[in-house]
Amino acid sequence: MADPRFRICVIDDDREMRQSLAHLLDRANFEVSPYADARVALREIEQMDFDIVLSDVRMPGMSGLELLKELSQRNFAPPLVLISAHGDIPTAVDAMQGGAYSFLEKPFDPRRLITILEHAAEAHQLRRTTSRMRDEISALSGLDRVLIGEDARLVALRSSIHDLAAIDGSVLITGDTGTGKEVVARALHNIGPHRDAPFVPINCALIPPERFEELVFGVESGARGLMRTASGGTLFLDEVSACPEPVQTKLLRVIEQGESLPVGSDDIVPVSVRVIAASNENLEDKIAEGRFRSDLFFRLAKFRLHLPRLTDRGEDVIRLFEHFCDQLAQTYEITPPDLSAEDAAALLSHNWPGNVRELRNVAERRILAARRGVGSVAEAMTLGEETDTVPATLREAISAFERTLIGNALRAHSGRMDAVAEALGIGRRTLNEKIVKLGLDKADFTG
Repeated sequence: MADPRFRICVIDDDREMRQSLAHLLDRANFEVSPYADARVALREIEQMDFDIVLSDVRMPGMSGLELLKELSQRNFAPPLVLISAHGDIPTAVDAMQGGAYSFLEKPFDPRRLITILEHAAEAHQLRRTTSRMRDEISALSGLDRVLIGEDARLVALRSSIHDLAAIDGSVLITGDTGTGKEVVARALHNIGPHRDAPFVPINCALIPPERFEELVFGVESGARGLMRTASGGTLFLDEVSACPEPVQTKLLRVIEQGESLPVGSDDIVPVSVRVIAASNENLEDKIAEGRFRSDLFFRLAKFRLHLPRLTDRGEDVIRLFEHFCDQLAQTYEITPPDLSAEDAAALLSHNWPGNVRELRNVAERRILAARRGVGSVAEAMTLGEETDTVPATLREAISAFERTLIGNALRAHSGRMDAVAEALGIGRRTLNEKIVKLGLDKADFTG
């Protein structure tokens, strides 16, 4: 059988109906993931790249209409087709007004169902591709918009990224924490031939070792795993040195043979995925210590890119700081403050152990102070240090302001995280970190 055309999530609490739908759609060349509980399915929908969702209306726990309401709050959620043995005109009207793609009453014509699902999936893929192309045109008109700077090493890095983007081989990105390794990985994917396929990032250091295999490779008759989610696109392994040894063996098999083995299964699953890895540690030292496989290292390091430290990039620190200030000034709706000679001197003399990430944090603190008509770069640097000389009341004031700003954005966008991050001009990861740090509960702003 040819590769499945579309990925479909099927939800029905009736086991016989669920199995019947799965059999029908599998024969129609869909890749089917069946679920008995809409709440469980919703968590998978947020992680998986489904093209279409097919759900019963009346189910215990979460109904099809409640699922529709949840999906309508998410950017680029797959379209939902609802089916029901209790269908009536009011329910159908509610479903269509709520954003459902279509509504069918049981018993239904299987050929009509398949036609509706194919049209819905095709429309979703087209919308997703169009959006991605629009984003790339605005955000990736040139790598100089992503990797800002004129340092000779950075100019050479941009050239290397252009060269490697068109190649399917593995790439190892090295550099200190905060130098922008994920930015480079995304650039390799976004300007390459598989830009329309998934880019799946994994921070290996944040996954509990006992859950690593099932999360990455999936489970027999269970979750598909991130490896299969990334199939056709790019799997980005950040902090790859933290991979447990059994996972290293499986990763080597993926790179060498294009084969993945779900946990608990003897059946090999073919995958076609480009692996990009990143590390802020010396992997050769890990190999010498017996903590990293040398054969995996040489496979990952088929091509290598190294990111220089910010402190080694000279006046790039000033260019980057002004870029961040311009971005953040738009977010906070103020005019960016002028950069004085003292500010420039402070930027150039600092060691920047946190690299670009630390610089952006300093820029944000500088903009927050500028809203009150005070501050300097030196003071913004001091605010980032955990010392007794920093007034607690000032830290609390900044936290209170950030809490209010993020809370208002969560409320305005009904908790849709992508929309909130875009409105604030920050990345999704940064937004999540701030929400955790500030102790915010999304439910307080979306109820």
